[in-house]
Amino acid sequence: MLSYRPGSTFAHRLDPRSKLLVQFGLAIAAIAHPTLPWLVGTTAFALVTLAAARLSPLAVLRAYRVVLTVLALAPLVAGIAFGPPWFRVEPALRSALYVGRILPVLFVSAAYLTSTPVRHTRAAVQRLIPGKPGQILGIGMALVVRLFPLVLADVREVRDAIHARGGADRPLWDRVRLLTVRSLERTLDRSDRLSVALRARCFAWNPTLPPLSFAGRDYPVLAVGIALAVSPLVPI
Repeated sequence: MLSYRPGSTFAHRLDPRSKLLVQFGLAIAAIAHPTLPWLVGTTAFALVTLAAARLSPLAVLRAYRVVLTVLALAPLVAGIAFGPPWFRVEPALRSALYVGRILPVLFVSAAYLTSTPVRHTRAAVQRLIPGKPGQILGIGMALVVRLFPLVLADVREVRDAIHARGGADRPLWDRVRLLTVRSLERTLDRSDRLSVALRARCFAWNPTLPPLSFAGRDYPVLAVGIALAVSPLVPI
């Protein structure tokens, strides 16, 4: 699972607000133009963001392998026909083109996650969205980013424990039931512990967040993000 890694790369030195704008703009651009040249262009841009964070594309593919495996099934399902020729190429290719638009978005999100501390993300969200909505969204994002890797680690531990106890010989539905129940129990226990820890540490809705400021290098990045966001308005 990808998470923040301290460093001094170009992506690490950027203000989180400019990086969020680039993510937002790329997501709009990738979805707005479902064409092969545009897909190649957005993917190339996403690879540049990975290079800016010194993050390997293979590491991102490994981290998102479950998501990508599920997405890879979509073209196969789209191509299935209930009758001769049983598989149609054109719908499968069209579905692959639509699914492929998600890959550059995942790449840019991975570059952001590995180059931005969670506290800076919360500070950026609360500055972009003032008031209570921004506080709630910032806290929610911070908790999800911190807890999701732990929940995945719990699921992997439960799976390994089932296999260590000879669970591989059980029927598939029984293994799925055990994995689901045990993982859910651990998640609920972790949520209870988190609630107690927040109360014990006098959790505040308005803590002192880290200061954020734009530097000269952020303005070109902001311009790129805005250009990507308004790109659907440009006829191609």
